Amino acid sequence: MVQRAAPSAPVGLWLSLGQASRLLGITPATLRRWADQGEVATFVTPGGHRRFPRSVIEGMVPHVRSRRPSLAGLGASPERMALAYRRARPVERPGSPRWMAGLSEADRVEFRERGRRLLAILLEHLDAEDTGAAAGHLERAVADATEYGALSRSLGASLTETVELFLRFRGSFVGELAGVARRRRLDTREATALLVAAETAMDRLLVALMRGFEQGGEPA
Repeated sequence: MVQRAAPSAPVGLWLSLGQASRLLGITPATLRRWADQGEVATFVTPGGHRRFPRSVIEGMVPHVRSRRPSLAGLGASPERMALAYRRARPVERPGSPRWMAGLSEADRVEFRERGRRLLAILLEHLDAEDTGAAAGHLERAVADATEYGALSRSLGASLTETVELFLRFRGSFVGELAGVARRRRLDTREATALLVAAETAMDRLLVALMRGFEQGGEPA
């Protein structure tokens, strides 16, 4: 909560909005929002300028880590990611592709299970501690995406519809990762590396999905 009171401490112990945001590696707008929400101590000078306690801001600067916390530890579980996808695009809603309406319950269960498995593998890939393990998880995800493309074609989906569904899956996944990075306040380096790795993996999966569709059988 913003308080309008002059500080009793020396001026050198206080930072301007610009100084504090640069120290944290965030935009002034973000720091202003945190202050308005009561997440950061601040006061406003008689001239209308924000000042932040240097000790508080320096305490918020992330310590250098050898690696970021695991995604599961940050709250990005396969279940949470699947929930984000369902919120973004429920399976049943007006305007859904006609081929989806004709799926049997067994087909729907298979699609859901494949989606959950793919989410779990992607999270394992992003959390892998060495390049060999990361590459292995990604290859598993590529194989699943290839099978997914072939299955979509066999059930009557067009290539356009298959790609559209994947893009919704991709958007919700990357969006949820970005939300986790923001809520958990990963530093800029960690957040950027995470999102770049996720986008790179999704590029591979999209190519695999299309390859699987093209190599699949004729639509039922």
